[in-house]
Amino acid sequence: MASAPLHECNQAGCHILTTGRYCDKHKRGYDQHRESASKRGYNRRWQIVSKAYLANHPFCVRCLERGIHEHATVVDHIVPHKGNQSLFWDKSNWQPLCKQCHDKKTATEDGGFGR
Repeated sequence: MASAPLHECNQAGCHILTTGRYCDKHKRGYDQHRESASKRGYNRRWQIVSKAYLANHPFCVRCLERGIHEHATVVDHIVPHKGNQSLFWDKSNWQPLCKQCHDKKTATEDGGFGR
């Protein structure tokens, strides 16, 4: 039986070769050590407030910088709040992003998801 070809681990910045999606170090993922979304502040109140924010700020600011009118679907914390509730709820720390721009920002600028 042929074995799967080796490729780099899907964890950002990890260059270990593996046959699966992640190397042994990252196989279980970082989310197992992370609190639930609700405990991090992303609860019903956040859903209501963020939906209203997106209604008032409908376009992704990063796409607009490139002249593209892409609908924003995520309220991003410009400076990661890391559990600081005053920073979490500070509207001057929010920006509307599309999912693609949010995921790229989180992976590159914020040190990756859950870190």
